[in-house]
Amino acid sequence: MPATKIHLVRHGEVHNPDRVLYGRLPGFGLSELGTRMAQASATAWKDAGIDVRAIVASPLQRTQESAAPWSAAYGLDVRIDERLIEPTNRYEGQPPGFTKRSVRRPSEWPWIANPMRPSWGEAYESIANRMLAAVTTAWESVDEGDVVLVSHQLPIWMVHRRLAGGAPLARPPGSAGATSRASRPSCGPPGTAAVRFTEVGYADPAAELRASATDEGAV
Repeated sequence: MPATKIHLVRHGEVHNPDRVLYGRLPGFGLSELGTRMAQASATAWKDAGIDVRAIVASPLQRTQESAAPWSAAYGLDVRIDERLIEPTNRYEGQPPGFTKRSVRRPSEWPWIANPMRPSWGEAYESIANRMLAAVTTAWESVDEGDVVLVSHQLPIWMVHRRLAGGAPLARPPGSAGATSRASRPSCGPPGTAAVRFTEVGYADPAAELRASATDEGAV
């Protein structure tokens, strides 16, 4: 039989002193606080006796570093799945307020033409589709136990919205219910053909650490 549950884990806080949108830019690893967040997340799951049989992560540095405590706790190698990566974004490297600045830059008007898509990067529908494909692959990759997928805020949020059933994908990721750093929404086994998975839980073991986080560069 396949996996029991899939746990979607957001990476910890990133070292981002200039507070730019880092997206897929190289060189953005975890801060010291982010490392502690990742450790708290893995430790909480291990101490709870959760039977994790596989760990899969986005190829970016911050997700690989966030997956490392899980790897150490469970004695498992971290697999890479490109489908878990942060979406593309034309505003990479810019500080907060980038879409407002585009109003004053005619050359960037096409970037903000359709926020519901969004026109500045990968479409929400595309993100949701690849993430659900990665979830399905993970679910089928083990004979029993759970699988941990370490990804990013917006991709995880797209899974949540898709599983909500009819919810618009374009709801801002910073709104109520968005994933916290090193948090874990969990998906249960497939249900109907129309909705393959069901969201069955949410945990935020790094909540106390998150209160002192300063990074503002997440999508």
